Amino acid sequence: MMERLRHYVLVRHGQNWIQLFRFAVVGGSGVVVNLFVAIMCKKMGPDENSIFFDLPWTDFNVRWYHVYSTIAFLVANLWNFQLNRLWTFRSAKHAGWFREYFPFLTVGILGQIVGLGILTLLMHPNSVFSLSATYFDDSTGFRTRFYWAQLITIAIVTPLSFLLNKFWTFSAVRDKNRVTEPVDESLESEHPTAGV
Repeated sequence: MMERLRHYVLVRHGQNWIQLFRFAVVGGSGVVVNLFVAIMCKKMGPDENSIFFDLPWTDFNVRWYHVYSTIAFLVANLWNFQLNRLWTFRSAKHAGWFREYFPFLTVGILGQIVGLGILTLLMHPNSVFSLSATYFDDSTGFRTRFYWAQLITIAIVTPLSFLLNKFWTFSAVRDKNRVTEPVDESLESEHPTAGV
């Protein structure tokens, strides 16, 4: 029983584990790119808690941390796409760049929308999920609420992103490499349902 399970998990789905590892490495580099861009935006732009613009007819508004997160997302999204295309899913030879990038960007935008909601919950002082201003007091880089909120958001959104990209964006590789087993014609004639 254990041998069959080991074969099923490690051998039959071994390529999935390799892709997941590569996706994680690319994602790790994307986290570095994302945080670097977010830090640069924070250092060069206005206070991240300042209002970027009010949402009309509501009590809500978009803050600069939403803008910084979105800029960081766009740069990291392009970075991750290119590395995943060339290395993780090796789809560059199977599909056109734009044909894969727009689904990748769409998945990323869906993740970013979810991420902005999570970021808001972590940054808003009245949220039950708000990161403590006592500890995350912005006194050093390691105690900056925005950086930690961005990192936590990435960690939550990444699994969803992997699954959607594997099964939708980079499906050209899966479809091109699908192996069909040859049917033994002698068995087919004796047992008409053998190949089904």
